[in-house]
Amino acid sequence: MTRRPALAALLATGLLALAACGGGGDAPEPDRSATQPASSSPTATEAAGSEHAGHYAEPARSRPLREGETRTTIAMPGSYTPSAPYGTGTDDYRCFLLDPELEEDAWLTGTHVLPGNPDVVHHVILFQVPPGQVAAAEAKDAAEDGEGWTCFGGTGLEQFQNVDDAAWIGAWAPGGQESVVKPGFGTRLRTGSRIVMQVHYNLLAGQSPDTSAAQLRLAPGRPDYQALHTMLLPAPVELPCRAKHADGPLCDRAAALADVKERFGAEGNTADVLHFLCGTEPEPGNTQSCTRTLAEPMTIHGVAGHMHLLGRSITIEVNPGTPQARTVLDIPLWDFDDQGSRPIDPVHLDAFQQVKVTCTHVQWLRDRLPSFEGQPDRYVVWGEGTTDEMCLGMLQVTRP
Repeated sequence: MTRRPALAALLATGLLALAACGGGGDAPEPDRSATQPASSSPTATEAAGSEHAGHYAEPARSRPLREGETRTTIAMPGSYTPSAPYGTGTDDYRCFLLDPELEEDAWLTGTHVLPGNPDVVHHVILFQVPPGQVAAAEAKDAAEDGEGWTCFGGTGLEQFQNVDDAAWIGAWAPGGQESVVKPGFGTRLRTGSRIVMQVHYNLLAGQSPDTSAAQLRLAPGRPDYQALHTMLLPAPVELPCRAKHADGPLCDRAAALADVKERFGAEGNTADVLHFLCGTEPEPGNTQSCTRTLAEPMTIHGVAGHMHLLGRSITIEVNPGTPQARTVLDIPLWDFDDQGSRPIDPVHLDAFQQVKVTCTHVQWLRDRLPSFEGQPDRYVVWGEGTTDEMCLGMLQVTRP
């Protein structure tokens, strides 16, 4: 089936639940040891032996400011105690509208997310809200009691999201540190812009209050920076039950998909939407992929991947299946607690060239990880929950 890149600009909001948590919207400044292709090796024990029961990551120290840079802190206006918004499930996604109080245009050159309560904070994504959307964001914030609003998927401010040029400007997930872009690069923030902090709370660890914050590294808005953008590469997840559990009530794909929709509302449709994006049909298997054709030239500066607890490996390739094929991200043994983005030597791609993300998930990890205790075996599709799954690549790119 022919891939249709135009669909990337028309995906429903649920696709941006891509909790892509991964390493944020900025390509970190490369260090001397950075190599190509980017890769990751196990940091402690294999995922198969992990005793993952929660995330207790401490935020890394802030790196020194460079000439002309300043730092401002934005924080939730008050504490928030998470709960399942639809009365079922083990996850809460909440958006908080924050004001960086920009008096003039600026370049965002780094982000440092500070999770207030890492016991319950699964990940954080920062989105920019341009001045023209601020009134809508304020209305959405005022429409719900308490701090922020429910936001499975993206921020809920747009009916459609463009995964080729997402509004992400930063993120935190276990293993994430301060993200600082290469000198001369940044994300443009206009005067009067706001920031939405989307926090994914994992209720398996309880329902204790949280007050998270983020530090923004800013440079003057003079026009001598190259603008960074975030391209998202999601792929479907179609992980069948093991044979010995195949008669379970959630081992039927339709039943599992209905369960996701019950827990996450309309955003539960993402599992089927992804097949439209990727030009694929649902086919059960441990390994799934998605190939995208570029609509315009771009240069890749940083890469990241995101899966959940059943993830085993993830790769991102450029020009797959051609003599120019190249792997820019290769994580052969996925570690949920090491999701930072990785700088790479710049890779230029022209319009009509392709990028491909491939993920492998395994069901047997259910027997090893405490998070699945009491959770029935199920046919796993894309879902926002901690015990659901995702397959997501992220590229930090510049465009002509």
